[in-house]
Amino acid sequence: MMEASLSEIFCSVQGEGPYVGYRQAFVRFTGCNLKCNYCDTPVGATEYCKFEEVPGSNVFRDVKNPLSPSEVSEMVNSYSSLHSVSLTGGEPLLCADFISSMETNAPLYLESNMTLPHMAKKVKDKVSYVSGDVKLLPHSLLDDPELHLDRTIECFRTLRTTKDRDCFCKIVVTRDTSADEIEGVVGAISGYISSLILQPVTQKDMQPEPGYMLELQESFLNEVNTRIIPQTHKMWGCL
Repeated sequence: MMEASLSEIFCSVQGEGPYVGYRQAFVRFTGCNLKCNYCDTPVGATEYCKFEEVPGSNVFRDVKNPLSPSEVSEMVNSYSSLHSVSLTGGEPLLCADFISSMETNAPLYLESNMTLPHMAKKVKDKVSYVSGDVKLLPHSLLDDPELHLDRTIECFRTLRTTKDRDCFCKIVVTRDTSADEIEGVVGAISGYISSLILQPVTQKDMQPEPGYMLELQESFLNEVNTRIIPQTHKMWGCL
């Protein structure tokens, strides 16, 4: 039986990107293939998945891991009035076969680091929204930086915007992020995405100056619809 380890399932609103404020169910997978220096999400396997039965209650029931696609779909479908179901992590594409077997009432919204193109092919006809969270990592954290970029481009090509799917790129910007780094990715994927979201990192000691964010935005506006959107859910303390 196909199963996956999840850390939590809950209902809230999307706090990032162009769909900010939309009501979603969040399905958080454990495990990730990258180690980002600004990551604020635990990704290790857990014995139980925490399931919030009543949206916004912050009361969770422990459900034994691993879970089947039908079990997860049933929990997600217990929520009403959803815009979509956010598949997040960790890296959800590590569980591409599991995702392909899910049957939810609301469309699927994939949040991925876009570095697993062979897995992307398995879900390309299953997901309706793709938040491509490009990771501009120091080369010291990557085994092969050139391969990392190639895989990222291939993922966007596979999951690109179509009449049935919206794909956008989200890049977390720190004070050390250079325009050249962003251009290296955006120049290759601009034809595949509906918009570029520049997200200033939430950690105060790593945040770029507002003026620099505006400079970055202006430099890419002629190439792709570019917006600056911070993590709004952190501002009002929701999950």
